[in-house]
Amino acid sequence: MLPDLSIIWVILAVLILAFALDRLLFKPLARSLGQRQAAVTSALELAESAASRAQAATTEFAAKVGAARAEIYKQMDERRKAAEGYRTEVLNKTRAEIESTVAHARTELEQQTAQARARLQQDADALGREIADKVLGR
Repeated sequence: MLPDLSIIWVILAVLILAFALDRLLFKPLARSLGQRQAAVTSALELAESAASRAQAATTEFAAKVGAARAEIYKQMDERRKAAEGYRTEVLNKTRAEIESTVAHARTELEQQTAQARARLQQDADALGREIADKVLGR
């Protein structure tokens, strides 16, 4: 028994249609989906790479900022110490000048006091002689 020819034509048409669909639809669709998947994978890899570079840059920036802060604090501390040293030097110099001025003034005052006592003593002696001369009538 011979199969019906229409079945052969249907099988042949299905095979041709399958071949045509494979070549014209399925392979380009698969290629397009593959390209899209590759593009998505590439974009994800680029995003991860950019994120890791950004993280590294952030870490480097934080380290540089920390180092700069440490340097600024160090400079501020050095300047503070220098200012304290200058302040101490100025205070010591001023104290020495004041002590010198006070000692000079004290010496001068003692000299003036001694001179005033000597004058008073002379004046008292002269006044005493005058009084004695007037009392004695000379």
